[in-house]
Amino acid sequence: MVKLRVMISMELEGVTDVRPADDEFEYLFNILCTSCREEHPKIVSIGRKDEAEISGSRGTANFVWRCGNCKKEHSASFIPPSPTLKSPSPPSYTGPSWSPFIALDCRGLEITGYHFSGRWVCKGAESGTPFEFELESEEGGGGRGEEVRWDDYDEKAGEAVGVSELKSKIERF
Repeated sequence: MVKLRVMISMELEGVTDVRPADDEFEYLFNILCTSCREEHPKIVSIGRKDEAEISGSRGTANFVWRCGNCKKEHSASFIPPSPTLKSPSPPSYTGPSWSPFIALDCRGLEITGYHFSGRWVCKGAESGTPFEFELESEEGGGGRGEEVRWDDYDEKAGEAVGVSELKSKIERF
C-alpha cells in the first residue's frame, strides 16, 4: 500500500479559493503498475463517487485496474483530507505555494502524473464574485503541452482575473 498526495501550484490573478466545481469531478492521471513497471497506455479518469469491486475481496475502491502486461489487479481509493472530515472533497487552493490537493491509497499502482481538466470554481479576491470555468488538458496534457489557463474580467472589482501556470507533483506520505 502506497499513499500518494497530489500537490498543486497555480498563479492566481485577482481570484482565490480555486477548487473543482462539484463532487462529480473526474480526476485525470497517468498510472504505472508497480509489479512490472508498465505504464498504462492512456490517461485514466478516477471520480470520488466511482465504486468498483476488488476481485477476491469484499472491498471496493474508486478505481480498479488489471494490468495488460502482468495481468495483476490494482486499485486506488481517495483518502479524506483529514480524519475528522467524512467528505473526501479537496480543499480550495488559495496560492501561492505548493498545496495538498488530493490523496489516494494506491495498491499495486503508482500515480505518475496529474492532468488539470474539468469544471472549476473560484471567487474574486476583492469582490467575492463567483466564477466557473472549464480547463481542458492537452492529450499529452497537464502542462506538458500548451499551457492550460483561464482568464476573465471581474466587473465588480474592475480588474482582469485568471488562473495560469498550473503545476502538479506527486509525493508519498
